[in-house]
Parts: sequence; C-alpha cells; structure tokens
Amino acid sequence: MKTDQPKIARDWHRAGRGVALVTVVQTWGSAPRPVGSQMVVDAAGAIEGSVSGGCVEGAVIVESIDAIADGKPRVLTFGVSDDDAFAVGLACGGEIRVLIEPVGTAIPIALLDQLVRLRDRAEPVAYVTDLETGGPALFGPPEFAERFRRDQSGVEQDGRRFIAIHNAPLRMVIIGAVHIAQYLVGLARDCGYSPIVIDPRSAFASAARFPATTLLDEWPDAALRGLHLDRRTAVVTLSHDPKIDDPALIAALQSDVFYIGALGSKRTHAKRVARLAQGGFTGAEIDRIHGPVGLDLGGRHPAEIAISIMAQITQVLRKQT
Repeated sequence: MKTDQPKIARDWHRAGRGVALVTVVQTWGSAPRPVGSQMVVDAAGAIEGSVSGGCVEGAVIVESIDAIADGKPRVLTFGVSDDDAFAVGLACGGEIRVLIEPVGTAIPIALLDQLVRLRDRAEPVAYVTDLETGGPALFGPPEFAERFRRDQSGVEQDGRRFIAIHNAPLRMVIIGAVHIAQYLVGLARDCGYSPIVIDPRSAFASAARFPATTLLDEWPDAALRGLHLDRRTAVVTLSHDPKIDDPALIAALQSDVFYIGALGSKRTHAKRVARLAQGGFTGAEIDRIHGPVGLDLGGRHPAEIAISIMAQITQVLRKQT
C-alpha cells in the first residue's frame, strides 16, 4: 500500500514527536529507490517509508535524529556498494543523494499543512527547496510544466534547487467491460492508475468480472460528465459498439484528457472518423484519437492487446512533447 509521507510527517509532528522528512533528490547508477522517494523519521528512530530499500537506512536514521535535535537540514550522499546493492535485489551498485528536513524548522508546519491539503484535493503542486540554504516553497504547474507532465522530480540545472513534483493521481477510464478490459484494469493499476470501467450493460460491468474496481453502469456521456476529465486522465473505448463508444469519444474530445484510444480495425476507425467529422469535429481534434488503439506489437490475445494499449498510453504520457 502506498503511504503519504508528508501527511505522516505532519501528523507525527502534531502528536509531539520530533520528525524529519527525508527525500531522495538525486541518483546515479542502479540506485535502489527513484528520485522523490521519501521516508519519515522521528526522534526515537521510528520510520515510515524508504529511501534506499534498506541498504543505507541505518545511516539516514542516525543523521535524521541529529537533524531533529539541531533543527538544521542536511544533504547526504551515499555510495551503494555492489554487495549492498545485491542484498536489496540490484545487479550492481549505485549512488544516492538525500535531503533531510526537520519538520517545524527546515519545513515550516504551515507549509507542510498546505502541501497536505493540496495533495488531499488532488491538486498538482511542486515543493521547491534550495539544497544549500533551505527555504522551501510551493509552486503550481505553470512554473514547472514539463516536470509535471513527466512526473519528474529532480535537481534543476543550477545544481541547487530540488523540485519535488506532487501530481494529481492518474486515472484510466475504460469504456466497455469486455475481455480486454479485464486485463487492462490490472495493468493500469500496476502502472499507478486508478481504473474506472463504464458500461451500461450491467451483465458486462459486474463486480464478479471486475473485482475491487470502480464500475459505472451508465451511458458513457452521462458517466463522464461526472468524472471531471482532466490532463491526468486516459480514456479508452473498447465496446466496439458506436452507440456506446461514440458518446464517450465526444466527451473525451471536449476535455483535456492526455490520451484517447479506440478499439477497432482501420476500416472501423475510418467510419468513426467520418461520424465525428459529420458531428462537427475538426481533423486536428479527431487526430487526438489513437485508432486502432495500442502500439502495433502484433498481439492477438486480449492480454496482448491490453499490453499494447498500456504501452501506448505510457509512451504518450512519458515521451510525447
């Protein structure tokens, strides 16, 4: 289960526990944890989260306790030896740089409160701090648009400012509770998306076929109106029925979703394009639709098609400029 380290740090501080928030700010080689990974440490050495998979946690805890005592932030660099890296499941060593910030001094509690509130409301926010002087601040997406698009925390080229990106959650809305959707839901969840399946045919959109998944047995246009589609949402139509898919595509084209995909052959898609053009959409607008959906991996099994769809969504999210 994913934990919310900023919220834990705030709550521990409110409970009267001395607390430091530790963040991976840079990595080299096969580092155990990616940039942006966080751990909370209290004055007694209790922890929540991880910055290294275990291989340097002991040293980080000791330094964090010292930071809590003197109220000063620290930036530490650790080389992960080949032996340590092997112990945590890596093929070779690496290096990590971590930032330790005591809560209440290096991180003002009012700023941490604001960060937690913004995250709770799923509003994108960048936490920016100077690695040399401290002094964190919060910024919105316009200041770091490319980092938000790529979900990419990291140190700026000046070598001083660390930008921690806290993005709104990713969602995948799947239209049509078909066999492919059963595989795609699992892949989406594994890749960090919250999947939502929409199908007015209740026999298809059943909890037995999609356990622990948000299911909406409404017509897509009505269901999508209530979902507030945004730039962190992908929409995939799989029903292969124009009565179900077309209303969903129209709603998606009228929104800011970052990905729209539609199942069907090239011939089917050509008919779909004609219908949308007749409905008043321009060629540029219709070109937002990936149809036939997915990368051409040559797969035929529903699971293989689901993989091709997930791969294309990932490519659009992470690589497209």
